Amino acid sequence: MTEKIYLEDSYLKEFDAQVVRHSINEVVLNGTIFYPAGGGQPNDKGLIVITGTEYQVVDLRKEGDDIVHVFNKPLEKNVKAGDSAKCVIDWDYRYACMRYHSALHTLDGVIEKYYGSGMVTGGQIYHDRARLDIDMPGLSKEKALEMIDKTNAVAKEGHPINSRELSKEEAMKIPRLSRTETGRKLLDSLKTVRVIEIEGVDMQADGGLHVKNTGEFGKISLGNFENKGAKRKRMEIILI
Repeated sequence: MTEKIYLEDSYLKEFDAQVVRHSINEVVLNGTIFYPAGGGQPNDKGLIVITGTEYQVVDLRKEGDDIVHVFNKPLEKNVKAGDSAKCVIDWDYRYACMRYHSALHTLDGVIEKYYGSGMVTGGQIYHDRARLDIDMPGLSKEKALEMIDKTNAVAKEGHPINSRELSKEEAMKIPRLSRTETGRKLLDSLKTVRVIEIEGVDMQADGGLHVKNTGEFGKISLGNFENKGAKRKRMEIILI
């Protein structure tokens, strides 16, 4: 099993691990700071140094409890289990994704708290933007801009962002802990649920990475605003 160091400390930029197993251009380590894609957040980028050779991490995937790191080239033939592996993430890319993830959660929390329940149907995080798809009849661009202003006001207050794990029984007692259809189905399959809480603003089941305070992502602006159906809207946000 790969120890998910990124869940323990999302600000850790470097980490020394050991090779557990490997194939042509892939390696599994005993622990990693590299986040695999999930919940709309893209996988990390960076490099891993094994026996003096540097490999760029071009992809990551989950295999059961393991995280597989995919490299840009084949491993040297002398690589073996037990070798040390120095992990270095692309911090600028990671931090940008973290900021956008927290900004998206704050926007979602503001919508939930101040504008009534909308059905989130999807979302995606990039290093330079993020989007939220939501079913909310009557949502106009003007109302979306008002939501953005409210989110910026809330973010400026500097709300701490924390993570913790709840039992499935505890999680199921919290209304709308997951606001997507796929997320609610996932809750049914989990024994423990990781929760991200923006104190005083929002609480959601989430397995991704976040900044420590809403003040860290600064201000957001509305990018594209699209009608995706009779009641479905797509809001794109950009950090400024």
